Amino acid sequence: MVFREAEMNIYKKWQNNENSGDRQILALIIGALIFPTGIPAILVFLLPQVDKRMGIGSFYFGYGNIIIGVIAVIVGGFLGIWTIIAQIKLASGTPFPMLPTKKLIITGPYQYCRNPMTLGTIVAYSGVAIWVGSFTALLAVVIFLLLLVVYLKLIEEKELELRFGQEYVEYKKTTPFILPIRFVKVERDRKQEK
Repeated sequence: MVFREAEMNIYKKWQNNENSGDRQILALIIGALIFPTGIPAILVFLLPQVDKRMGIGSFYFGYGNIIIGVIAVIVGGFLGIWTIIAQIKLASGTPFPMLPTKKLIITGPYQYCRNPMTLGTIVAYSGVAIWVGSFTALLAVVIFLLLLVVYLKLIEEKELELRFGQEYVEYKKTTPFILPIRFVKVERDRKQEK
């Protein structure tokens, strides 16, 4: 499915709307009910029950799961919060397309990868799935990641290019998609340019 520019104009309209503090707070409250509360609750309470009903064993081995899970949740949560703060403070926006950033952010977590919110979310959700030792929860995280990648590639990248033009195209060329695996090379290249 290819989105034409006319269909993408809704994003430009949203960008030009005023993102008042009240609207940002409301969006963040709704987001908090869904992403750091609702989805983890499904991963912890519902999906392990699916494992049991389907006769799928658990990979819970005690403290190892707890330690790895908690570390992943903390790291992913930190990255997610850092991303939200950057969007609000640096670009008067939110993670929600209806209240988008007013300018392209290429500093903070965005200097390491173009989608730090996705990275943080997947790390945190994987941590929850590992913590409870549920194969179904891990599968749900993988499916969620795949859906996010499709959305990012088919919609978000196109709308960012439409809104920010060549600035986004250049940023996209030098910054990794989700995993900051080119971090060392990008930093070396930036130092060589100076």
